[in-house]
Amino acid sequence: MDQSQNRKIIIFDDDEDILSICTYVLEEQGWEVHTFTNCNSVTERVAEITPIVILMDNRIPDSGGIEATQKLKSSASLKDIPVVYFSADSDIQSLATHAGAEAFLAKPFDLGELENIIDKVISRQ
Repeated sequence: MDQSQNRKIIIFDDDEDILSICTYVLEEQGWEVHTFTNCNSVTERVAEITPIVILMDNRIPDSGGIEATQKLKSSASLKDIPVVYFSADSDIQSLATHAGAEAFLAKPFDLGELENIIDKVISRQ
């Protein structure tokens, strides 16, 4: 598998500013970034793109990040893709745990934190 094949990331967030900043930073590092402003058809979208990591917002239309993450984790073919849950909610750690995410990132975050958490979940694979 060449490097471009395994540098795909999906970001689910309804905040366009966060999507554009994260996309810019991650593309600079050689990622192929796919963004969605809702989590509808989450399993189909993820299966089609086959990313190696997913960033999931908590408050995302329509069903929300917890349900979307749980759907991914209940899919035999997708459950091993690490999900980084990110949110401005103060109880982000328990939300991420409830969702079944591998890691979490509190908003607002700095871009160094974003890079570190992505590297951390990928290295565990």
